[in-house]
Amino acid sequence: MRQFDLAPLYRNTVGFDRLFSMLDQMVGVDAAPSYPPYNIERTGENAYRISIAVAGFTDRDLTIEVKENTLSVRGEKKPNEERKAEVLHQGIAARSFDRRFQLADGVQVTGASLENGLLHLDLVRETPEAKKPKLIPISTNGAQVLEAKQAA
Repeated sequence: MRQFDLAPLYRNTVGFDRLFSMLDQMVGVDAAPSYPPYNIERTGENAYRISIAVAGFTDRDLTIEVKENTLSVRGEKKPNEERKAEVLHQGIAARSFDRRFQLADGVQVTGASLENGLLHLDLVRETPEAKKPKLIPISTNGAQVLEAKQAA
């Protein structure tokens, strides 16, 4: 395992505490949880889709929550009293899970759908008006005043 010392970065930067704490969390983790498997796709310039394999789970077994900049997807299989058969081999995982995704600023979850054992979460990056680039018009009145002073 590699150890990275981020102390020099802490001393030379201001305002990046959140970024460095995320790096510390990533560096400190030996093996990231791998259940359930998921894909992250870019579906447009500012659109993304997270697809999570949740075979055997229904919409009642899944909980999706967005709090601050963290998207949490939880799955908890409810016991099925109707099923009377004895399971001889269980190869389909039905264990509980809690998968978390760190969202960037301005990323919003716009929808969720469950199709063929895949939970699809659609996300969109929305740039606030205050952060969008704006063009500043150049006034030519100052040039006219300057020319009038030179003529006098």
